[in-house]
Amino acid sequence: MRLFPDAGQESALRDTLSLCNHAANVVSGEAYRFRAFGKQALQRLTYGRLKGMGLSAQPAIHVARKVAGAYATLKANIRAGNLGKAGSQRRREAEAKPIGFRRDAAQPFDDRCLSWQLADRTVSIWAVGGRLNRVRFGCSEQQYATLVAHRRGESDLVCRDGRWFLYATCDIPDVEVTAPDGFLGVDLGIANLATTSDGTRHCGKGLNRVRHRSQRLRAKLQRIGTKSAKRLLKARRRKEARFAADTNHRIAKQIVTEAERTGRGIALENLTGIRDRVRLRRPQRVTLHSWAFHQLGQFIAYKATRSGVALVYVDPAYTSQGCSACGHFARANRPNQSTFRCMSCGFAEHADVNAARNIATRGATGWAAVSLPNAA
Repeated sequence: MRLFPDAGQESALRDTLSLCNHAANVVSGEAYRFRAFGKQALQRLTYGRLKGMGLSAQPAIHVARKVAGAYATLKANIRAGNLGKAGSQRRREAEAKPIGFRRDAAQPFDDRCLSWQLADRTVSIWAVGGRLNRVRFGCSEQQYATLVAHRRGESDLVCRDGRWFLYATCDIPDVEVTAPDGFLGVDLGIANLATTSDGTRHCGKGLNRVRHRSQRLRAKLQRIGTKSAKRLLKARRRKEARFAADTNHRIAKQIVTEAERTGRGIALENLTGIRDRVRLRRPQRVTLHSWAFHQLGQFIAYKATRSGVALVYVDPAYTSQGCSACGHFARANRPNQSTFRCMSCGFAEHADVNAARNIATRGATGWAAVSLPNAA
């Protein structure tokens, strides 16, 4: 939800975020010093000090919980190998100091310190100098309907590029998954972001052209390094991310709508660790690492869940080398990026479409193994 505070309200909100994040840095230092990273342990250790800094009871508790959550995320990233192996420089740097919080980092509020007046489209929120009443918010009619029907729990106060937002959590009931009549396979790639087993290819050259232009401009501005260049980089830093998110939303919606219309489920590749597995030429590496394929998979997954469409993840190994007609596997089956020609039966198809069909077949097999484990 976009907030529209007046000048006085905006100043109070800015002071509130500043104090909360200063307090979070204090708590983070204590957590690192005493190796106390649990929510309850941090609350007992720092609650009195946070109250003395000017925080009320609930904001003080949320600051301690925010710090505990940050350390839990760091631990999970280390365990998953996202910060490198033990002894790597990146991991050493992450473990060598307390977690820091930006002055304007997001701060969670629960219903005790933030209340919604939905009919008036205003909120009342706790602030350092006293509670702020009737802070206006704006949203689309669809968002408003979702907010009225499903809002639950905490909301995060966010300041982004001088604009204020409330990220409200909505708990939407699950839709019963419909038994699928077959599966729509989705192959995720670089030349084409998504290709379905029906033969539909989403965003090839057009999207890559925009991404490559953004990469060239970003590299040019970084080389220049002047104040105006840095200012332009800052202004553009989220433009590419917004473009990618919008594109991923559109692709995901089309895929889920087609699966729902035809009564099929969706089979997706399990791409965990793809950046570590894939070996590419140098010009392709930037494209791989800037491609939001994980986001696209998440968008497809949550849209499928909201629509009651069955979703399965399959092992993508050799899907690009196997023939979807006869099952023959050979590296020679795929002479280049876009061509698939089976060396055994002669079947020919676009390589991404063939891979998507293999994924659809594995999806049907995987679904049968889970839903009908005792079937003959």
